[in-house]
Amino acid sequence: MRNRATDGVLVVDKPSGLTSHDVVGIARRSLREKRIGHTGTLDPLATGVLPLACGRATRLVRFFIASDKDYDAVVRFGLVTDSYDITGVELQRSEHRPTRAALEEALASLRGDYLQMPPLFSAKKIAGTRAYALARNDAAVTLAPVPVQVTRAELQRFDGNEAQVAISCSAGFYVRSFAHELGRRLGTGACLTALRRTRSGQFRLADAVTIEELRSGGGAARVLPLAHLLTTFPAARVTSEGRERVGHGRDIDAAHYQPVAFDRPDWVRLLDSADTLVAVAQPGKRPGSLHPVVVLI
Repeated sequence: MRNRATDGVLVVDKPSGLTSHDVVGIARRSLREKRIGHTGTLDPLATGVLPLACGRATRLVRFFIASDKDYDAVVRFGLVTDSYDITGVELQRSEHRPTRAALEEALASLRGDYLQMPPLFSAKKIAGTRAYALARNDAAVTLAPVPVQVTRAELQRFDGNEAQVAISCSAGFYVRSFAHELGRRLGTGACLTALRRTRSGQFRLADAVTIEELRSGGGAARVLPLAHLLTTFPAARVTSEGRERVGHGRDIDAAHYQPVAFDRPDWVRLLDSADTLVAVAQPGKRPGSLHPVVVLI
């Protein structure tokens, strides 16, 4: 029987130089768990919060990927690259630098809701092939802009050449594209030189293990169990009969769970008498019913 202690999310503080897939491989070996997947890639350059869904929690990845994120980004002015970050091929160099006032104004213009163009060197798929693979082979890459939301773009440091910016954004947001567009609006050109993700949904740096701790076997004790996940969703506690119905993927009615105060939410966590997360449900077709969409038992 498999070890269910690894069912949950392990948050790793990813170091620079490793891919997200590299970290998954290290976690699989450390936890001796094959079912591990990341919840959205971090570029090799980037560091910080990388949540790994383990065991049964892999069924919840769709919810983690859709969460908002926080970043600390360092942007260098006067340099444009093909990848929009410092690892790319230089395309343009300029001696022009922005004033602090112009920079603040440009940052303000990049807050809110708008369409963002992903970088050519990105993990977006085009007819089943990653955009970066096409770009590396000099193939034509045509990407469509995607809707994004930026709730914070706050200047933390500026020395004339580089700026550190704190960003809060929606899922699917590319900080490299943000840096490139910032340089375009300022007329100086710019690229990303460092990136640290400090939060991904409910997961923060305080929850994270270092790669050294993970390699030394210290990750298992830091796995956040299923009951600690998706805590922003309202919860309903199912009866023993309700739990059995959920286990078979059947709808439950009001008689099968304790009344909770919610008004047809998008998602509801279903907990059993031991506070174990047994499913994530949506309102069913019948009034008061809940339909288990993701079953964890």
